[in-house]
Amino acid sequence: MARWECIVCGLVYDEAEGWPDDGIPAGTLWADVPEDWLCPDCGVGKADFECVDASPIPVAGDVTPDVADVKAPTGEPQEASIAPAGGDEPWAKWECIVCGLIYDEELGWPDDGIPPGTRWTDVPEDWLCPDCGVGKDDFELLEGSAPVSAAAPASDEAGLVIIGTGMAAYGLVREFRKYDAERKVTFVTFDDGSNYSKPLLSTGFTKNLSADKLAMQSAEDMARTLNARVLTHAMVTAVDTDAKVLSFQDGSTLAYDQLVMAAGSEVIRPPLQGDGLDRVYSVNDLQDYAAFREAVEQHQAKKFCIIGGGLIGCEFTNDLLNGGFEVEAVDPLGYCLPTLLPERAGHSVQNALESLGATFHFGRLVKAVHKRDSGVVAELDDGTMIEADIVVSAVGVRPRIQLAADSGLATGRGIITDRYLATSAKDVYALGDCAEVAGHVLVYVAPLVAAGKALAKTLTGEPTEVVYPAMPVAIKTPACPCIVAPPARGVEGQWLELGEAPNIQAEFRAPNGDLLGFALTGAAIKEKMALQKLLPPILD
Repeated sequence: MARWECIVCGLVYDEAEGWPDDGIPAGTLWADVPEDWLCPDCGVGKADFECVDASPIPVAGDVTPDVADVKAPTGEPQEASIAPAGGDEPWAKWECIVCGLIYDEELGWPDDGIPPGTRWTDVPEDWLCPDCGVGKDDFELLEGSAPVSAAAPASDEAGLVIIGTGMAAYGLVREFRKYDAERKVTFVTFDDGSNYSKPLLSTGFTKNLSADKLAMQSAEDMARTLNARVLTHAMVTAVDTDAKVLSFQDGSTLAYDQLVMAAGSEVIRPPLQGDGLDRVYSVNDLQDYAAFREAVEQHQAKKFCIIGGGLIGCEFTNDLLNGGFEVEAVDPLGYCLPTLLPERAGHSVQNALESLGATFHFGRLVKAVHKRDSGVVAELDDGTMIEADIVVSAVGVRPRIQLAADSGLATGRGIITDRYLATSAKDVYALGDCAEVAGHVLVYVAPLVAAGKALAKTLTGEPTEVVYPAMPVAIKTPACPCIVAPPARGVEGQWLELGEAPNIQAEFRAPNGDLLGFALTGAAIKEKMALQKLLPPILD
């Protein structure tokens, strides 16, 4: 049976044990827990729990998916199937797109009364994913006897090319394949193409996650799952939007019919001096995370200096404290999460982290990082010296737009698109953290999911505008649970803060009294659903 963890406070719901105090008997599956059940510790709903025990992704033997280095950008997707005895139709495997659980036709699911050898079409329509509770509609073919319609397209088709293999890119093609199973799709990425959940990067020590554990699927798995090819470690240097050709660092090229730029974000690096900069780490992707964890082990790190007291900085502060490390954090503003929370709410988070042992230096800047003995010392602008083993730069991120700008696309804070995700160049689109959609740059998961669903329809012949409903964000600071729905930039209004720390309910109200945003800390987060219903959509 599965275990589900509250992403806000860390409480774990174990299906085997249930939650008898709330009338939920032992053995109650997550799907059967009442939808209005709230976390007993912090008050969030079921939507803010994640499956702890994810099923591993199997790799079929003797199958070589179409994953290549850019030096050899050729080859077609290959079927990944294992035939059952007797020469019958190959067994298929179906993956839950929400949690990654695999239903294998050969094995069935005996715990739910589905015997081995049960084909997917014969699985009851009301069967729910044992790990996350979604239905059959949220499963997709992973491997097995692919239908004829999923065969590889003709090799002379340029097809759809996507720059990036993050959550936005892979999520887009999952949606795309619901409408078009045949078209050629090529991913191009500068890293190894692993599929992972980026929000989990700031929970690694709390959940004891190595880089390998964070990687849910390899590039080979994704190529097989999505009937695509993945060009890994491929650095795109130019996009000729007239000729519809990508150029790579090694001199090779790749044509496209339609191009999606999903290059994500890049870290903001503060200007630092000193000879200890090799001990300064930023964590923005799986490779960064792997390097950071390796450095922690190599240097036997016990104390960290974190540059930044915003969302990323506070999440890493809480995570490192949970891992038993000592943390001092530096930020030029006056309290935690100052760009997202009003003052009393921000101080609630600060006080909670301080109660765990964090030390904050607000109103200060890190000027330099110097080597000292076996570690480093961070020099602040007022002369204060902070000794540490490793420095984490968590100032923030910004859309990765340089390639787009160099290629002549219109850029602002991000790659400028309309509500169809179309850029200033014909047949070129932008998606995810790198995109500025109708003036909005939203570097969270919910917006990229909504945009991916709309763009998949547009790319398959049904032009669809993206719609952004109100989308509150849960900040992963379990020391003081926090949920925020920031008001739109530049909107007129003021914050009204209710309650006593740490349970602050802050509402951003327009002059006419309309609710335009909110920030909730501590026990006040239980008001999330009621307040969310009152918010206007971000983009309707």
